[in-house]
Amino acid sequence: MSSIQITNPGTQRTARLISDQLHPKTWIVAVCLLIGWHADHLRGVMWSLVGVLFAAVIPILFIDHGIKRGRWGDRNVGARQARLLVMAVILASVLTCFTLMTTLDAPRVLSALIASMLVTLAALACVTLAWKISVHQAVSAGAIIMLAQTYGPWALLGYVLVAVVGWSRVELRDHTPAQVIAGTLLGTAVAAATFAALR
Repeated sequence: MSSIQITNPGTQRTARLISDQLHPKTWIVAVCLLIGWHADHLRGVMWSLVGVLFAAVIPILFIDHGIKRGRWGDRNVGARQARLLVMAVILASVLTCFTLMTTLDAPRVLSALIASMLVTLAALACVTLAWKISVHQAVSAGAIIMLAQTYGPWALLGYVLVAVVGWSRVELRDHTPAQVIAGTLLGTAVAAATFAALR
């Protein structure tokens, strides 16, 4: 006898709110500003805004344009081929940002942050060729580990939020638990290694 899974509308609304509010763009803005401030206060923040432009604003504008054109349904871009296209555009944007930062003498730690985003996204794209790994988890986990490397181990408490995001992705059936765990591990490992090596 097959079981029927009953979905609680209130739980679904909560999961959707969490998933939307703690979208990758939110983490990118937060980690850029916090690390920029730590690097060089106002000058660091100004450079971090360049990172926000290329790593969050331009990608979201491209995704929203695709939604308006009917190419994908929402900002999560679930279909694999569409997701790979979006990743390619974001990779190009983030690579442009990294080139500008290294050429124009941005604080080294911010160049390392952008490089970490670039390497993480490249790794996610490689996995996405075969499997729908969670980008939400990779970005949020990567942000937390880099904040911990910058501000100290207490920032690891942010993994509570990462877990909440993971719950929302599974609850919305956008990802399986395995995809959420894989995204968390990949985001943590790649960001930690790249950031530590370059900052």
